[in-house]
Amino acid sequence: MSNLLVNARDQHFLLFEQFGIEKLFETETFKDFSKDDVLMMMNEAEKMALNVILPTYEVGDKEGCTFKDGKVTVPKCYHDAFKKYCEAGWLAQTEPIDVGGQGIPVVMATANLEYCYAANFAFLMYPGLTHGAATLIQHHGTEEQKNKYMLKMYEGQWGGTMCLTEPGAGSDVGALKTSAKRLPDGKFLITGSKCFISCGDHDLTPNIVHPVLARIEGDPPGTPGISIFIVPKYRVNEDGSLGEFNDVNTGNIEHKMGIRGSATCTLNFGDEGKCVGELLGKEREGMRIMFLMMNEARMEVGMQALGHSTAALEHAIAYAKDRIQSTPVWEMKNPDAKAVPIIQHPDVRRDLLWMKAFTEGIRALNYFTAYCLDMSRAYPEEKAKWGGLVELLTPICKAYSSDMAMQITSKAIDVYGGYGYCQEYPVEQYMRDCKIACLYEGTNGIQSLDLVGRKLGQNKGMNVMNMIGEIGATIAKAKQVPELQKYAAYLEEANNAVIDLTMTFAALGKSSSFLIPILNASPYLEIFGDLLIGHFLLQGAAIAQEKLNAIYAEKGADTKGTQRALVHDNADVAFYQGKIAAAKFFAVEVLFLVKSKCAAIKVADKVPIEMADESFAA
Repeated sequence: MSNLLVNARDQHFLLFEQFGIEKLFETETFKDFSKDDVLMMMNEAEKMALNVILPTYEVGDKEGCTFKDGKVTVPKCYHDAFKKYCEAGWLAQTEPIDVGGQGIPVVMATANLEYCYAANFAFLMYPGLTHGAATLIQHHGTEEQKNKYMLKMYEGQWGGTMCLTEPGAGSDVGALKTSAKRLPDGKFLITGSKCFISCGDHDLTPNIVHPVLARIEGDPPGTPGISIFIVPKYRVNEDGSLGEFNDVNTGNIEHKMGIRGSATCTLNFGDEGKCVGELLGKEREGMRIMFLMMNEARMEVGMQALGHSTAALEHAIAYAKDRIQSTPVWEMKNPDAKAVPIIQHPDVRRDLLWMKAFTEGIRALNYFTAYCLDMSRAYPEEKAKWGGLVELLTPICKAYSSDMAMQITSKAIDVYGGYGYCQEYPVEQYMRDCKIACLYEGTNGIQSLDLVGRKLGQNKGMNVMNMIGEIGATIAKAKQVPELQKYAAYLEEANNAVIDLTMTFAALGKSSSFLIPILNASPYLEIFGDLLIGHFLLQGAAIAQEKLNAIYAEKGADTKGTQRALVHDNADVAFYQGKIAAAKFFAVEVLFLVKSKCAAIKVADKVPIEMADESFAA
């Protein structure tokens, strides 16, 4: 029975049948884990999501956060949920045992957290940002800083944030004005303002630790001159107890379209000249250090998008099976025909299959990227390959997943019709909550520029070639499956077109037409994302077809009729047939168009650049 959040069967398929994560458990790094551990933890995660987090979703959205007398109050229901979440050890599940974690693989944690993201991402932002901030201290802090801040953060006793954005700088981090003045004891006085700080202030924990980007007085302009500082809301005494207020003041909270249970704050540091920060890492390495948290956050945003998508899909399917409306189109002339569930209507079926294909595809994309992180740790001799794939795929996970999630949640509303637009059903909130994923942690336009401007050329292009090699292997295997040969050809044609366009971009980048790749960075990322989703879906379909054939042989189902009949009584048959259908549909619906999209970009049209500003609204 569906939990209306996540398709657990698809999770298991990805982890054990498609990616085969058990090979991780054969390594020294993850030898203490097994498939049984994965299943047990996923079961507990499902319980946590359904019983503790999901009840806060609608209530937290309606209550929202409040700001009064300089203090922020989160929805009341978040307090008990936060306590239970942290006490159960979910906040630091991937971290080493000696710092309070469980040391599990990232891909394992990704599967666990999908349930929680689908249940209420606004709530998950509080422990998520705390984890990211603690990770910075774990990797770049002194032993004193780790003992002083990190341990309490991983336990959920204190919160954490990420303070980059400023009112006048926005995405141009190098233009920040927050300053740091040296003190005789080696610490710094911090002065400045940060805006759009997620979970910047709240009443879930007595202290909040802010990693703050600032420029030490006298350091050069731009990003090379930025350092990063640990700035707690309350100073910490030598015995670990809370000391005096550290002059970190909340100016306001934003009133937002979605994720209303997450407090988005303006923070003012040093209004009274008493805000003290500790340097984290080395001077002028703030951006390099912060990117550790930013990349984690971008992966988390990709999972946020997946959470909204999977919940919207599961609800839309359930609604379509229950909602009785209209007779089938083929029975329109039959006066005795009865109304049927809307899932039987062709247009609704098409929307549901579209949603299913993209949701399962972005699940595979995000899980695979997490798996690459684990492989880079488990196999140090192959770290360059697997780490390179993570670098390449991270902006795609963030941008493609969130762009597609907006369309998936929109189609879920379409399935509900007018009811979907009303707060009586949750799909309107999924769409509202989802939109921010396209904007924060670097807008999707910035992710596209990162992909085209930096990631394609990294490691002398080997990261791209390694991914192309993975896709090539899928094409070769699918060509050996008679039922998939036609669809393998579509993937191959799309793959060749993307390779050709990528090489064209490399050449244009060295010519006077260097603006063409920049102008087309966003469509390129979407095309690359389409290619990756097609690859993962077809890779899964080849496995599913092999499993199906084995079941057919066992059951003696040697005709199409007997094979279709099995779907009603055999859950595995139904699942595998669905995997194959999604891959075929995506190949025809999306991969078929990749070649023409690449050709359109190669025309090198410059109209958006050449058009005068005045002509946009003459």
